[in-house]
Amino acid sequence: MDRAVEAASEFFKLPSETKQEFASDDIRRPVRYGTSSKDGTRPSRTFLKHYAHPLSEWMKYWPEKPPTYREDMGKFSAGVRRVALELMEAILEGLGLGKHYQHEEFENGLQLLQVNCYPKEPEGESAIGLAPHSDHGFLTILLASCPGLEVLDRSSDTWRVVQQPRHALHVHVGDCMEVLSNGRVKTAVHRAVLNHGEARISMASIHSFAMHEKVSVAKELVDEQDPEKYKESSFSDFLDYLMSNADKKRMSFLESLRT
Repeated sequence: MDRAVEAASEFFKLPSETKQEFASDDIRRPVRYGTSSKDGTRPSRTFLKHYAHPLSEWMKYWPEKPPTYREDMGKFSAGVRRVALELMEAILEGLGLGKHYQHEEFENGLQLLQVNCYPKEPEGESAIGLAPHSDHGFLTILLASCPGLEVLDRSSDTWRVVQQPRHALHVHVGDCMEVLSNGRVKTAVHRAVLNHGEARISMASIHSFAMHEKVSVAKELVDEQDPEKYKESSFSDFLDYLMSNADKKRMSFLESLRT
């Protein structure tokens, strides 16, 4: 974990022209670098997104600088993927579906790694580094170098600060889990705030079915009292929705799936 955070930090310190080689507005690119701002002038986040499973297919597209990036980030990606698969088995058992439910789809599924760098916020100011959202996919495993994560408490409709013990991995339930469980498990709405003390590195590993594999409500969780609440969709459908919904204030993708 430490080496992956260090590799990420070193990448964001590279000259702008080196990082710009990965810049693109095409959200389907296997590796994509970009920035976002809170006021149109000062960056609130820089990011590098790339696919990570299977490593043999995707690693060749990853940055070659810093020299340790591929090895260290590859080890981290493989480790968090094992954690995600074990957690999925436990959740599926808890839902009464059995830990081997759609086993092949999870084993062959997609892993997207989103590496973020949030700048230090000047003292006396408060800023959002990443607006409130939920993650698509079943689970997101998150590692961060320092505090800055807040999660929406649905019972009180307030934001709760999430502590960041050293080497702690945060697990977020994603939209696909809400769909599969027919709403029994709710997606986690969260946001990132800038840290006054230091810049923050975070690495979010998002896990879903393969790009075109449809996720639907488990039929075992549907009956007359609890009818099917969501339409089926794939990760590819999600990306299409993002592109069609760019810069428009419309419903989230999950909301669009509700029947």
